Amino acid sequence: MSKAEVFRALHRRRCPDDPLVLAGAWDAVSAGVFVDAGFPALATPSAGVAASLGYADGETPAPEMFAAVTRIARAVDVPVSADVEDGYGLAPKELVERLLEAGVVGCNLEDSRGEVLKDPHEQADWLAEVCAEAGESLFVNARIDTFVRGVASAEAAIERAALYVAAGADCVYPILAPLVTLPLLRAGIQGPINAFGHPEDGPRPADLGTLGATRVTFGPGLQRCATAALREIAAGLAPQPDRWNGE
Repeated sequence: MSKAEVFRALHRRRCPDDPLVLAGAWDAVSAGVFVDAGFPALATPSAGVAASLGYADGETPAPEMFAAVTRIARAVDVPVSADVEDGYGLAPKELVERLLEAGVVGCNLEDSRGEVLKDPHEQADWLAEVCAEAGESLFVNARIDTFVRGVASAEAAIERAALYVAAGADCVYPILAPLVTLPLLRAGIQGPINAFGHPEDGPRPADLGTLGATRVTFGPGLQRCATAALREIAAGLAPQPDRWNGE
């Protein structure tokens, strides 16, 4: 099977307490660490990649994001899905070409630009073009940003999900959906659901699966955990100015 076929198969016929868990690699080194730990696939976080390149979230130039994703995909043998934010204004054909050239088998696509939700019908039309260009070569994860843009209604997320699934999206991602809404989303959404996980303070991926998640990703959480650990190590190794005598 191709990597794309393997990636699709990983989403199928999963037990409720065994969702697909995708570690978020932000560079080639972290990708290798996660694969060595046993993760069957990876998902790059745009915020984590941005931080590794010296940018704020949402400010990475498209060429640098695609270059970083290419390095990650090239470094490992497992399937890699890339968070490419809202597509950087690229036409569907060019976006798909850039993703395939990068060596990835999937992508996250947000339905807001800046801090403003896109019109869901326009987004669905655009996703339909992306999915038509991608065929079976890319697994399209359509992010639903209602919960992070102040729309707390599960119904609003379900309505967007229905449009995106009808457009051909393989999975939907109601990012930061409250735990209490996951069963409602599961009941109202056809197909796989991506849930946002917290690597340190839970809930566990198995619990998210039981609530309705098909797969779990962590956004920039793992990169931030690594940065916090490095900061602690650095603090213990740094010279103490009051002990330095200038000799």
